[in-house]
Amino acid sequence: MANGINGNGQSGGSRSWIYVAVIIAVVILVSAFMSLRPRRIRVTVVRPVRQDITRTITTNGKVEPIQNFEAHAPLASTVRKIHVHEGQKVKQGDLLVQLDDVEARAQLAKALAQLKGAEVGSSSLQQGGTTEQILTRQADLTKAQAELEASTRNLDAVQRLQQKGAASQDEVIAARQRVSKAQADVSLLSQKIGNRYSTAERSRSEAEVADARAAISAAQQMVEDSNIRAPFSGTVYSVPVRQGAWVNAGDLLIQVADLSSMQVRTYVDEPEIGQLAPGQGVSVSWDAVPGRVWTGKVKTVPTTVVQHGTRTVGEVLCSVDNTDGKLIPNINVNALITTNSHPGALVVAREALREDAGKTVLFVVKGDHLVRTEVQTGVANLTQVEIVKGISETDVIASQSVSPTPMIDGIDVKIVENQQ
Repeated sequence: MANGINGNGQSGGSRSWIYVAVIIAVVILVSAFMSLRPRRIRVTVVRPVRQDITRTITTNGKVEPIQNFEAHAPLASTVRKIHVHEGQKVKQGDLLVQLDDVEARAQLAKALAQLKGAEVGSSSLQQGGTTEQILTRQADLTKAQAELEASTRNLDAVQRLQQKGAASQDEVIAARQRVSKAQADVSLLSQKIGNRYSTAERSRSEAEVADARAAISAAQQMVEDSNIRAPFSGTVYSVPVRQGAWVNAGDLLIQVADLSSMQVRTYVDEPEIGQLAPGQGVSVSWDAVPGRVWTGKVKTVPTTVVQHGTRTVGEVLCSVDNTDGKLIPNINVNALITTNSHPGALVVAREALREDAGKTVLFVVKGDHLVRTEVQTGVANLTQVEIVKGISETDVIASQSVSPTPMIDGIDVKIVENQQ
């Protein structure tokens, strides 16, 4: 029994020493951690400022005339004469290019002849036929009417003779048949005079007149299109043909535009399309004229996206003032679209903002420590962010920690650098 008791006492003593050793180790580790943990970290700071802030989209585009005219050859022909040159200003109605219109005029003459023939045929139908046909039918009708009168008188005479026994029944029947035939001839000739042609014949004649008039209109248009005139006042900016050259139907002959008012078709990447709205400001620059900026506005926003090279973009039409005519059609330009702007906004450097637990926060320096502050942001660009709510102009904002320990709420700090 004594041995058992002594054994248990030794075992309990060993466990006590183990507990003591663990506690000592924990104390040592905590002390070491506390000794290694800096009491103060070094930070750089920024200060909020009041200034205008804008959000922009930088992209590229192509210049196009708003009011543009392109003339194409209406038929295969020869360029008879070119009356203008590239860069020349023209007025509405000025003759620009003439094509050889001999064939067009021949087609016009043929169409006029067809119309005349169709109208003569139609007039004959309306009158019941030609003059000779009408006179012949009237003479036939007069003859048939005379025969009807004679056969009627003959029938009366034969019937009286029959009553006296001087004529047979067969003679009466023959007289009646003669009257019936005469009546039928009069009726048929009367119908021919009153309604010479059928509805189908009349419709066909009317269609021939309409076709001839359409052919005349087309031929006249072809003659007109062979003599190209300026539809409005502007500048000739392209003449891709030469005098005496042969052109095929559809070939481009000349381009005229009002260069004082241009538009730029800009290409905005798909993720940025939602920022666009009509009326937003646009600045356009052209590498060929360094330092020059043209201003304008967004006219239309995309309704779909298209593939533009390797990019998926929406096409945005922007009007641009080009009073001096320096921008020319079809050139490639740079475009800066201002999607949002707030004058006199309270802004801080973008690098000072943090995302913490789904909140946007700043670390404000209060005395010698940091205070985690939730903020509400507004307009943002690549370097700055508008702070709508959460800080004031007098606050000092910790931007970056230059110590191994990150910035946390309540930690002591030492400012090592100031940045505006």
